[in-house]
Amino acid sequence: MVDKITGGKGFGPLDNVKRSDKAGAGAKTGPSDKVSFSSVLQDAGKAQATNAPQDTARVEKLQALKAQIDSGTYRPDLEKVAASLLPFLMKDA
Repeated sequence: MVDKITGGKGFGPLDNVKRSDKAGAGAKTGPSDKVSFSSVLQDAGKAQATNAPQDTARVEKLQALKAQIDSGTYRPDLEKVAASLLPFLMKDA
């Protein structure tokens, strides 16, 4: 299968790989690796950080609902449940 993909050449060096350090270029003075992320990724990280207070409020609400379910005191609003199910039931009909 590999022969069909690579034309019988097998595994070898990639032509598109660019090497930043050259063999025998002298002693290294320090790490030269560098990673930079796009601004979109950085913005996504910031958005996640700002959602942290909302996440804790959501977790607290879910814990309260689980406690109500466990104790048998959870009483959902049946009209809201029916209203949210109705579009799905009408779509299948």
